[in-house]
Amino acid sequence: MVHVLIVDDDEDDRDLFCDAISVIDPSIECFMARNGEEALTGLKNNQFPSPNVIFLDLNMPRMNGIQCLAALKRDPSLKRIPVVIYTTSKLKEDRREANRLGAIDFITKPPIQKDLCDAIANVLAKQGIMIPR
Repeated sequence: MVHVLIVDDDEDDRDLFCDAISVIDPSIECFMARNGEEALTGLKNNQFPSPNVIFLDLNMPRMNGIQCLAALKRDPSLKRIPVVIYTTSKLKEDRREANRLGAIDFITKPPIQKDLCDAIANVLAKQGIMIPR
C-alpha cells in the first residue's frame, strides 16, 4: 500500500491534491496535516502510517515548510522519507533552500488538475511507485 502525506494549511488545496492522487491511483492512501508542526507530531506519534512521500507546502502558520523540512531531515527516524515541496512560490531562493535541505523535488501548484496529476505521477514514478495507466 502506498501512503502519501499532504501538509498544507489550505483545505481546498489538500482536497484538490487528494482528488488528483485518486485520479492517478485510487489505491494510494492520502493523509493530511494542516502545518509542519501537525505533520511532525503525527509522524512521531504514529498517527498515520509511514508515508512513501511527503508533499509539503511552504507557506503555512505555526511551522512553515522550510522549518518542517529541516526538522524532518534532522530526525533519524524521518530523514529518509522523500519530501516534495508543493507551493505557489516561484522564488528561486525557495527552490534553492528546499534543495539544500534535502527536498527531492519542487512543484509549483498548477492551476489545472491534469497538470497536477502529471506532476504527482512523475514524482511518484521517480520514487519507484508504479502508477497504473
